[in-house]
Amino acid sequence: MGSDAGSRDIAEWGYVLAYAKKAGNFNFNTMVLLSVTMFALFGATGYAPLLAPAFAAGCVAFFYYPLKERTPRIGAGQYGIFIDGLGLISWRAVAAIERVAFTSRVARTYELQIHLRTPLETALLADWRKLPVWRLLMKLPWYMKRDNVIRIPLEPFEPPADEIRSKFVQLWDRFR
Repeated sequence: MGSDAGSRDIAEWGYVLAYAKKAGNFNFNTMVLLSVTMFALFGATGYAPLLAPAFAAGCVAFFYYPLKERTPRIGAGQYGIFIDGLGLISWRAVAAIERVAFTSRVARTYELQIHLRTPLETALLADWRKLPVWRLLMKLPWYMKRDNVIRIPLEPFEPPADEIRSKFVQLWDRFR
């Protein structure tokens, strides 16, 4: 199977990514365990000061819960790029797709940056930003500052950052 057949498959079916199987395991599992333990201790002892940290740990677990779900969070197809909690962005509205590395003392992290030609409101073919309140309190796979660039942290996804970027660029080149 040559590279032409592979790019044809991508163009036909699109590209979707869910969070990796191990993404969020530590954050979610640790906070659930901590919350349940503190609530159990409160139930056994009646010691009220345990309620605040138990509730806080439960809130953190709730925030990281989407990392445990295996539904597609980002992807691309013939109409554009879809991002969970944001919407479907038209290919014509995309000016550039970059992979940016950030280095700290401990690790290197990557981010997919989607630069838009137009304001977000006109770039969206479908707007999925109106989420229920309970979902707004959970982790979203994207963020955006005032510079018209959508940023997607790539650590929770399994494929390497370069591969993710190259698939998005292949589809962008095909459909724009």
